[in-house]
This record gives sequence, structure tokens and C-alpha cells, in this order.
Amino acid sequence: MYQPPHFRMAEEPALLAFIEQNPLGLLISSGSAGLMANPVPFFLRRGDQGLTLVAHLAKANPQWKALTDEAEILVVFSGTDHYVSPGWYATKQETGKVVPTWNYQLVQVRGTARIHQEPEWLLAQVSQLTGQYEDHRDQPWAVTDAPAPFVAAQLKGIVGVEIAVTAIEGKLKASQNRNAADQQGVLQGLRQEETAEAHAMAELMLRSGVGKAEG
Repeated sequence: MYQPPHFRMAEEPALLAFIEQNPLGLLISSGSAGLMANPVPFFLRRGDQGLTLVAHLAKANPQWKALTDEAEILVVFSGTDHYVSPGWYATKQETGKVVPTWNYQLVQVRGTARIHQEPEWLLAQVSQLTGQYEDHRDQPWAVTDAPAPFVAAQLKGIVGVEIAVTAIEGKLKASQNRNAADQQGVLQGLRQEETAEAHAMAELMLRSGVGKAEG
């Protein structure tokens, strides 16, 4: 990934928190059938042996067979993004030397995969993944709420994926490379857009320390 220093996310806790907050990753692999990519929800496990991403795919999805080739796999987790108009920059009025761009945040993970078809492993994985999104609810749904024979039948239709993380990097492009006046112009432009996506990017910029001089 192209990484200008001012956009690099270097702190591992922030990278891991981003994955947990944006768990739907794009799983990208290359095998004998060529390049494949599928959106997959992941659960991040932290252990003594390092970081692991776990997920499952439908057995009918051919991508899992490509993952057995022991080739490197890429998973991309994406967050807030938004178009940035050159008309928002103060520099436009001063020199006119501005161009459109796009602000965004993402994390890329590289690793190698193991495939699991053991019912016990699959049950633990889907239970853990479900718990991640249900446990905070007033009436959380659990895998055990469904009839055991039904669950067993469903597990036969999936395969588990366990990715041992070998590298992780993140990028936050939030106008850090612009001067203070241009940053304020971007914030004002985003707020005037009056969309949830624009407001989310403005909030991300402020959380990242961009434009905080506004007070």
C-alpha cells in the first residue's frame, strides 16, 4: 500500500480497534482459479502466538479452496470515506493550484490461512462471531437458541478460515497534508453537505487532531 508518512497509522492498538469496529473485511486471494475477493465478517483473536483472524465461508464458495495453497492472503478493512472538493480549500482562492481528492481510512492485513471443517471448531467460531454482535443487546440471540439438529446441518454447509497475521498496516487520509486554513475549509465543506457520510468524515478528522484549532 502506498504510504506517505503523514497518513500512516502506526499504533497497533488503533489498528486492532479499527478491525473490531469495522469487521467486514474484503478477503482477497490468488490461486489456480485466479484472483478472488469476497466480503467476509471476521473475528479478531489475540493470543500468545500472535494475532489471528477467523471467519467462515459457504462451502459452495470456491475461494476457500484457493486458501489451501499456502499463498499470502490479503484482507482489507474499510471505514469512513468521502470526496473532498478543491473548492473547499482556502488555497483555491490564493493560487488556484488545487485538485480533487478523497479522504478515507482503512487497514490491510496479510497472512496465511488454514481451513477448518471440524464441527467443534466451526461451532465455536460462529458462536464467538455471533456473540460479538449480540451480547450487548437486551435480548441477545445465541446459536444455542436454534434447534441443535438445525445448527448441525448449517455447519455442514460452511468451512472455517483461520488466518495467522504476518503483517498489518493502516492508513488514515484526513487532510493532514493540508495547511490549517485548508483543513478548516474541508471541515466546513463536509458539514454543509448535510449527509451522514460527510459528518462522519468531519468527526473522524477532528478525532484525528485535524482542524482542532477551530476550538
